[in-house]
Amino acid sequence: MSTAMVTQQPQPAEQPVNLWNEAQYLICDLTVELRVPNFVVRDLLRLDRGSVVSTQCKQAANLPLNVNGQMVAWAEFELLGGRLAIRLMELA
Repeated sequence: MSTAMVTQQPQPAEQPVNLWNEAQYLICDLTVELRVPNFVVRDLLRLDRGSVVSTQCKQAANLPLNVNGQMVAWAEFELLGGRLAIRLMELA
């Protein structure tokens, strides 16, 4: 009785899929958290159009920058061409 030896043919290597190509267009929620200490419901009820809420933050204060609820960096507000912008200061 003869035994045949079976060898597997080498399969061509699969091309790696660059997942970032697929993920780069997913929508994400970007938020900057600005805390207002000692803000109470009474303050909330008094808000009206044109009201100004004073914070204790300086313009250059580092604020947490979140993407989909996950903190990714520290940022600060800046005026850019008459519009409010966020400058990344440090990655978390």
